[in-house]
Amino acid sequence: MLNTLIIGGAGYTGQELCKLVTSHPELTLTHVFASAGSKNAGEPLPLGINGVIEDGDPDAIASAAKDAQVILLATPHEASAELVPVLKEHSDALIVDLSGGFRLAAAAYPKWYGFEHPSQALLASAAYGLVGWNDDAIKAAKLIAAPGCYPTASLLALKPLMKAGLINGLPIINATSGVSGAGKSNKPHTQFCEVSLFAYGVLGHRHQPEIAQHLGCDLLFTPHLGAFDRGILATITVPVKAGTTQAKLDALYNDCYGEHPSVHLTGDLKKKAPAIKNVAYTPYAQIGWAVDEERNLVVLSSAIDNLLKGAASQAVECINTHFGFKLRPLPGYGWETL
Repeated sequence: MLNTLIIGGAGYTGQELCKLVTSHPELTLTHVFASAGSKNAGEPLPLGINGVIEDGDPDAIASAAKDAQVILLATPHEASAELVPVLKEHSDALIVDLSGGFRLAAAAYPKWYGFEHPSQALLASAAYGLVGWNDDAIKAAKLIAAPGCYPTASLLALKPLMKAGLINGLPIINATSGVSGAGKSNKPHTQFCEVSLFAYGVLGHRHQPEIAQHLGCDLLFTPHLGAFDRGILATITVPVKAGTTQAKLDALYNDCYGEHPSVHLTGDLKKKAPAIKNVAYTPYAQIGWAVDEERNLVVLSSAIDNLLKGAASQAVECINTHFGFKLRPLPGYGWETL
């Protein structure tokens, strides 16, 4: 059993991590810390888990890190970027960071995150944790950057087209997230009586460079906020090379995801489409596709739970991949042996 430490356990994602780690047959939850300065210290862990959230005191975290084999960070972006080098001084544990602190090239941080990255050597060593697409790097790295929620939904849908060399223009991504993606902090536009469907971060959202960097081409990404609690639905229009057919994509997507532990395919969008209701509160992604053969366009649809497949369950899948645990995530925070 691997001693597992969670830092940032009070937020929505941190609470999901607690449940996933507790149910995992190879992990033992040893400590759950609040983020530095959080008022949540002393709060109980999620129902059914004994213990409380500990104060994020740096000395206490450093002491706990010495005995950890796995450290999960659900902390703010800049906090993760500053905390990882400190943790590395005290521990040889596998670190999985769920923030954006280690997802981009160093030069991108001032523009997209508003700070100079404090540890460019560690940044260069981090593996991007898109399970099923970057597994060799995930197995080798001791620092894994779990993908963002929008990038997970978008990249899982787009990667097969890129792999096959079919993308022939600018992919256009329109994606809608539930309000839990904004975190627990109280914001007027995420209060129940104020939530309305609208676009935000237009031509300037930090997940655009993440998707582009890890896909390997330019694109247009527009996020939306929806009046529901959790989940993401991405609808993506992609110009493709002539000769792309529905049958060709059927074979391509089944080849890419036939053995994937947490990606389910709906196939032809004209017959069945992914839906948030099918993936909310589960660790799965649903992906479907349809081809306009006359205009050489593909429409992709991808649905995930932003807190699970878009964050916490994918982070634990990274742990499974790194250590070679042959496990498939199940709804209800369970795990099935493959």
